[in-house]
Formats: sequence, structure tokens, C-alpha cells
Amino acid sequence: MYDLIIVGAGPGGTAAGVYAARKRLKTLLITGEFGGQSVVSEDIQNWIGFPSISGTALAESFKKHLETAKRDVLELRDNVYVNKISQNGDHFSIESTGGSFEAKTVLITTGSHRRNLEVPGAKEFDNKGISYCASCDGPLFADKDVAVIGGGNAGFETAVQLLAYCKSVTLLHKNPTYKADEITVQKVLANEHMHALPNVDLVSIQGDKFVSGLTYRDKATGEEKQIAVEAIFAEIGNVPTTDMVKGLVNLNDFGYITVDPKTQRASVPGIWAAGDCTDGLYHQNNIAAGDAVKALEDLYLWLKAK
Repeated sequence: MYDLIIVGAGPGGTAAGVYAARKRLKTLLITGEFGGQSVVSEDIQNWIGFPSISGTALAESFKKHLETAKRDVLELRDNVYVNKISQNGDHFSIESTGGSFEAKTVLITTGSHRRNLEVPGAKEFDNKGISYCASCDGPLFADKDVAVIGGGNAGFETAVQLLAYCKSVTLLHKNPTYKADEITVQKVLANEHMHALPNVDLVSIQGDKFVSGLTYRDKATGEEKQIAVEAIFAEIGNVPTTDMVKGLVNLNDFGYITVDPKTQRASVPGIWAAGDCTDGLYHQNNIAAGDAVKALEDLYLWLKAK
């Protein structure tokens, strides 16, 4: 019986694992791989303390930190995937590809996986001009012409970030009207470096070693046109990795775990969640780590006060 089982080893799971070991909680950390979504990024410039670090190096640093901190209280199991978490009396049962485990508490830091672009060129230029994180990769394209795919608040928020340093931003949206707040839309589109193409479909992405342009189709006329861009930022949504707790804790309409933002507690006593799998307003590496530490502090008090 573990005091705590942490599921996931991105920034959230890693931070929680380090804190759990320092607090001498008997902990099992289960993960498919270390690093989280950022493992695919070639250059991360907003992880605090590192002006520049690759996703691979960041993942290695997570594993090294956990190995250093674990002592005799933290057990690590990677290449293991959790299938189901269920409540069993006053504790929880975790079924995984590496066996079944029992714990008094559970912290879920499984993150989310991006909804990918599915047009010719999308796979070939992934991380070669195609990005799913403007905060991570946007500054790499300062003074460049770039495009954003998506018409929701996330798409317009990404455009705002990019307008701070890019030469121009072109936003393509599949519908005639935008899903983003009207005030936000008006404010962003008023920028002289911003261009909008509503009611269009992305047809293909062109380039050599890196992205050099894209082709879109006007849905009203059927006409296809090309524009030259050096980066494409996709904001077409993420899918939270929360299947293992469906039917156990409350999820919002999009499948994210609803949590108390003060404590990161989920709807079931004894379960906490942090990072991109939750309904938190913002999802970034540094936020995931902070939320996980917050959860661990609350979890520790909950365990010791029972």
C-alpha cells in the first residue's frame, strides 16, 4: 500500500515526485515516458532557469532529478501505462500495463495530447515550422510571416502573442464566424500586421527542410490560393488524457478533470490533479509544475490529518 501514486512524469508529475520524496511519503510514480508533451520540442525557451533547452534534454533532467531525490521512498516505473483508477473502500486501485497497485491517495498529472493537423505536409514538417505551442516556439520566428490555424479564443490568444514579435500573422478559420469573444476578435483584427481568412479549409503545407507556405481553399468560391509563411501554429484543440478516471471523478464537457484551483483537489476525496489534464485556465509547463506542488502540499496535510 503506497501513501501516494503519481500518474505521469511531465513537469507536474516530476515536481510532485520530488516533493513527495522530500516529505518521506511512500510513493509510486507511473509514467509512459518522462517529459510530457514538450519532449518533441527542439528548443524550449520558457522553462524557468534554462534560457534554452531541448525537449529531450528536459525529459532527461526530469528523470535525473527524480532518481536523485527518490532515496528509499519513491519508486519509479516508466514505460507503464495506467488503464483504470477505481475506488476501493478507503483507498484506490490502479490497473496498469505493469500490474495492479494500491494507494491511499492519487495525483493525476497525465496532461493532454494535441489534436494534430491532418493535411499533406503536416507530418513532414512537424517541429520544422509547424508548432502547437506559441509560448514555446513563437520567439523563434521573430520578424517572420506566420499563420495560425483556429478561430477560438486560443487561436486569437496565440495571434496576440505572435504579433508582439512576428512580421505578420495570418489566421485561418474553417467557419464564417469566429468562436472567440467578439471584443477579442475586434481588438486583434485591428492590428495592422494581422490578417484573417475566415471560411477556408487548409489544403496542404509546403516547404523544403522547413515550412515555406501553405495552400487554402475558399469554401464560398472553391478557389485555392497559396500564401508564404515560415511557421504555422495550430490551435485546433487538445484532448486530455483522462480515460482512466472516467466515471470516477467529475470531468467537464471537454473531458478535463475539474479541480479546486486553491488545492487541486478533484471531486473525489483522496484524488488530486494538476497540469494539462485539468480544467485550469492556462496550460504551460511552469504552471503544471506549480499546480502539482500545490496539490502535493495539500495532499500531505490531508494524509497526516486523517
